[in-house]
Amino acid sequence: IMRPDDANVVGNVHGGIILKMIEEAGCIVSTRHCNMQNGDRCLAALVRVEKTEFLSPMFIGEVAHADAEITYSSKHSLEVQIRVMAENILTAKRLTNKAALWYVPCSLQNVDKIMEVPPIKYASAEQEEEGRKRYEAQKMERLETKARIEEVVPPPINPPHTVGFSQSTLIHLVGPSDCTLHNNVHGVTMKLMDEVAGIVATRHCNTNIVTASVDAINFHRKIKKSVVTVTGRLTFVSNKSMEIEVL
Repeated sequence: IMRPDDANVVGNVHGGIILKMIEEAGCIVSTRHCNMQNGDRCLAALVRVEKTEFLSPMFIGEVAHADAEITYSSKHSLEVQIRVMAENILTAKRLTNKAALWYVPCSLQNVDKIMEVPPIKYASAEQEEEGRKRYEAQKMERLETKARIEEVVPPPINPPHTVGFSQSTLIHLVGPSDCTLHNNVHGVTMKLMDEVAGIVATRHCNTNIVTASVDAINFHRKIKKSVVTVTGRLTFVSNKSMEIEVL
């Protein structure tokens, strides 16, 4: 049940809360699948989030349902597609979010050891081929974007309504509640990213804003026992929407 402390400033459920819930659902189904075989016990670690759609707002008092399904597996990774439903228990359910995430299984004995993924059964050869294409596409994009994680965004020194002025930074000390069994940070990272994007958007518009869509997110390194610095800046505006880059 979505509670008052899950709300954003508008009164709807915070987009970061939904993103965190999506990641947790993906982690559960991935970890369960990867431990079906003999060998080291493992925990699925998030490595990439595909574009996430916010189709409808979720409201306080509604019941959130996250339905996760494994749709492709390679030797060392698997794709999970997730649908989020909001239920008003007095009326009906409605679809609020769709997302696709990629996980790799990490051994509980050695966090740097990537385990093999048990293969899944496909309904048809076409379904498997479509999954393979998605796997190859995300693998290529991760390689292309990996170098960008070293980029340092300069501090803003520009007047209002410029890209530099929109830049915002959130610093978060990692705590026990942020971590998985490996003591690595999990879905809270996406919540922080959504919060920074909201700060950037509000600073630019001076009005209430909501998340409409999240593009692909790549996770290149583990976060463990760290102070996390999340920085966002405005990169494009239209009449009714904004694009914000978050690092």
